[in-house]
Amino acid sequence: MSRIGRAPITIPAGVTVTVDAGNFVTVKGPKGELKEQFSAALTIAVEGNVLTVSRPDDEKENRSLHGLTRTLINNMVVGVTEGYSKTLEINGVGYRAEKQGKKLVLNLGYSHPVFFEEDDNVSFACPNNTTIVVSGINKQAVGQVAAQIRSKRPPEPYLGKGIKYTGERIRRKAGKAGK
Repeated sequence: MSRIGRAPITIPAGVTVTVDAGNFVTVKGPKGELKEQFSAALTIAVEGNVLTVSRPDDEKENRSLHGLTRTLINNMVVGVTEGYSKTLEINGVGYRAEKQGKKLVLNLGYSHPVFFEEDDNVSFACPNNTTIVVSGINKQAVGQVAAQIRSKRPPEPYLGKGIKYTGERIRRKAGKAGK
């Protein structure tokens, strides 16, 4: 039995979880609402303030979906209560970020600025011009947008210039060796 899949999810106060036909799960909380469709082979049960996920048998597909489904539902519950955020740092001369209305404007050494639009799942904040905070209630969407921002100028190994996650360690290279 999956250790992760077996673990029950405690639903905090202020959060409602409903399971409709076909394992269509809706989670409503103080920060918003998330909906997701899960495999019909698994059984998702809500009893009081505890949610459990169980599988019918030990087939390979059901075993692999068991822990995944439980983790995705737990991420939905955490997202509507606390939310998720990723912090990015910009290193480089002239590289900067600013927020203009609902747009994130990045100057990354290209001949043009790079724009990112906020949507209902993801919002941006710029505490200073070298830090970007991507936040939202959907963990997958926050991570995807943060990865897209980082991909516009990934950190390079010689000078360390580019966009990196806070806490990410860049492996540095020596560069050219003189004679």
